Amino acid sequence: MILRNRSVFLQTSEPGPASHFRGTGCSDHAPPPETPVIQSRSANNLPKAIAAAHTFLLKHPDDEMMKRNMEYYKSLPGAEDYIKDLETKSYESLFIRGVRAYNGENWRTAITDMELALPDFFKTFYECLSACEGSREIKDFKDFYLSIADHYIEVLECKIQCEEDLTPVIGGYPVEKFVATMYHYLQFAYYKLSDLKNAAPCAVSYLLFDQNDKVMKQNLVYYQYHRDKWGLSDEHFQPRPEAVQFFNVTTLQKELYDFAKENIMDDDEGEVVEFVDDLLELEETG
Repeated sequence: MILRNRSVFLQTSEPGPASHFRGTGCSDHAPPPETPVIQSRSANNLPKAIAAAHTFLLKHPDDEMMKRNMEYYKSLPGAEDYIKDLETKSYESLFIRGVRAYNGENWRTAITDMELALPDFFKTFYECLSACEGSREIKDFKDFYLSIADHYIEVLECKIQCEEDLTPVIGGYPVEKFVATMYHYLQFAYYKLSDLKNAAPCAVSYLLFDQNDKVMKQNLVYYQYHRDKWGLSDEHFQPRPEAVQFFNVTTLQKELYDFAKENIMDDDEGEVVEFVDDLLELEETG
């Protein structure tokens, strides 16, 4: 029997497969301060005012004035219906719709939405990585190789931030392991449709991001035990290619960044040269 974990909180009673999932959005596109809310209130358009206040607070959770606005709005009847992120991206909408379909046991709809959300997120993620490249303002004069290393450290910092900035916010919290979560929903939905040839690769893909998840390990044991019954081969127990690529990119970026922060000092020119050579080679192959 395939097991579930806890679900993303969408104010539904049905538990889902992924554990403690919540979300964040891109931090560099916040709406201008208070103005949308004031305009919406003066126009007596409460739905827009509530949504604008909520969107602003997602990026500025400590803003006292907006927090007071939200407290007032939440005291109004039906306010919960209008609490939404005005900057929601298409993959976020697809993900939320997929979770709701999943919670309603509409497995085919859940699969369709999650399978659309995944490539849409990856497209946005890789666009974010590309945006981190470009020219750099030189603020001080260092050795040539140290300047190159400093530049790539800044680029890596930007790229590492992409995943966090693109993670959805649900119920005011970031969705933990967002990409892994989508594979978790998919593996269970495919299983419910007796499509183990698609369920098993999703389970293996999830384990790329959380190798110690006991629930998913048990699910994988189940798939392996019934492999002959369902006509599964070794290829069905391989992670999906796009999951492998995302895992490799994010893991390598963090490893390079950690190495750079720990080892590249002003007097480490030899180390810097080796680091830069390795990084340039990685950029070419990637």
